[in-house]
Amino acid sequence: MSNITRWNPYQEMSNMRRLMRRMFDDPFLSQEFETDQAALWELPLDVMEDQDGYKIKASLPGINPDDLDITYNNNTLTIRGETKAEDEQKESHYHLRERRFGSFQRSVYLPTSIQSDKIQADYSDGILTLHLPKTEEVKPKRIAVRSGGQSQKQIDSKVRSAK
Repeated sequence: MSNITRWNPYQEMSNMRRLMRRMFDDPFLSQEFETDQAALWELPLDVMEDQDGYKIKASLPGINPDDLDITYNNNTLTIRGETKAEDEQKESHYHLRERRFGSFQRSVYLPTSIQSDKIQADYSDGILTLHLPKTEEVKPKRIAVRSGGQSQKQIDSKVRSAK
């Protein structure tokens, strides 16, 4: 028994688009399209917040911590650096070359004020960890509430600074 399949031109266009994308993603073909300038690459980050501050982790394997430039200005943390490309081995044939090199920069806006003089940076096993403590005025405060002659109840609240 044979099945008749209805022709779908949109499916063919989708297949062509997928094939073109795969062609340009192929590492052997993409080497022909590379420029001499180092590509700017995205730095992966994890940003966590608790009541005391922020903790930011960045994956920077093989980076010398002395080559990093970390700044904090106007509630924005910026991490900059550069990795140098190794000399290409002429006597060897590369089958795959995916390690990144070049300049990188990543900025993160933090919605609350930070004690910039108390920021700590640690680098271990290719992971940069930054500790950014919040200022006292943005930390949550406990306010005691009294009701008549009964015992006090605690209510959590946050004090926000006016901008």
